[in-house]
Amino acid sequence: MDNTEIAVKLEAHEHEIESLRHRTKDMEQLTISMNRITVSIESLMTDMEQQNKRIQMLEKVPFETVKLLKTAVLTAIVSGVVGAILSAVMSAT
Repeated sequence: MDNTEIAVKLEAHEHEIESLRHRTKDMEQLTISMNRITVSIESLMTDMEQQNKRIQMLEKVPFETVKLLKTAVLTAIVSGVVGAILSAVMSAT
């Protein structure tokens, strides 16, 4: 192998090394981008969990309102019946 062949091979190796450096840089940038995407997805998942909790709380409101309304109506009916009975008993005596 003479000096010319060595120089050609050396040039080819230098070109290949530069190409590998470029690919490594691209891979580093891709890794950074993937990390950002992962962080963003984790943040979105946390937000979704909080939204789900809020939705569940809002879904309970009508049920609790109906429950309170039923209790108030039942209390009014029982109070009216007891009042009528007491009134009848007191007027009979």
